[in-house]
Amino acid sequence: MQSFKDQTPNWASCIQSFKNYLSLERALSPNSIDAYLRDVGHLSRYIENNENGIPPQEVSLEHLRDFIKSMNQSGLNASSQSRLISGINAFYKFLLLENIVVKNPAELLEQPRIGRKLPDTLSIAEIENIIAAIDLSKPEGERNRAIIETLYGCGLRVSELVNLKITNLYFKEGYIKVAGKGDKERLVPIGQTAQKQIAIYLKEVRSHQDIQKGFENILFLNRRGRKLTRVMIFTIIKQLAEKAGIHKTISPHTFRHSFASHLVDGGADLRAVQEMLGHESITTTEIYTHLDRDYLRTTILLYHPRK
Repeated sequence: MQSFKDQTPNWASCIQSFKNYLSLERALSPNSIDAYLRDVGHLSRYIENNENGIPPQEVSLEHLRDFIKSMNQSGLNASSQSRLISGINAFYKFLLLENIVVKNPAELLEQPRIGRKLPDTLSIAEIENIIAAIDLSKPEGERNRAIIETLYGCGLRVSELVNLKITNLYFKEGYIKVAGKGDKERLVPIGQTAQKQIAIYLKEVRSHQDIQKGFENILFLNRRGRKLTRVMIFTIIKQLAEKAGIHKTISPHTFRHSFASHLVDGGADLRAVQEMLGHESITTTEIYTHLDRDYLRTTILLYHPRK
């Protein structure tokens, strides 16, 4: 049987091998893989329609610049353009690794300038108001409080929250284990407040539920004894924010941003915050130092006598 390297590389074989690489070696999530393949698919169709269908190894920097220009003219915004360039660059890095190309033509593609949008955050008082808005007289109230305390107390992504397993709660050691992007597991510290609320939910609510088969180990359940959906978490938070009189547009991710920015504001080491959030790159975490600087700038403009 011929290997990929023994075949004459074409778009179909290169894209299939790139997909295998992203899945098996990079262990990326299906959504991330689809995004990469979508980017490369745009390029392959452009080459087919405009450059006589030349193979990937004959694509030059000029070809790529013309491709990006055409995508830009079709209305692609700067953020999507930046992601597209990153996807094409990753594809050619893979081809370079496989010795299909001798150089990466995407290496010199210029990224568009994007204004860095700082994420919305909640103040400590706003988070307390949201928690205070929870009706603890209802069974879902105890669950919802445990959800909010866990989101904010551990800085979890919503996917990490809904998939959190009871067997991954290590309260004695003060940690929980979560499966992040690409199913990469990490240990996250959990404080006494979140631990206490989860314990209350487990004892007073979850233990009395009729749990559906296959969900016995999932921590947070809906009233039918099944795993909560991401949409349900969004709905819970939206309703609580409205009840608390908070008019910001918030989501589960807002609690993650608030967790990180409050840690950085309090002087936490950026590398430690990176580990807790599960960011691959410290650059992603550094946005929270920008949040801190923005706060300082606003304070100076408000209070300095010679502003």
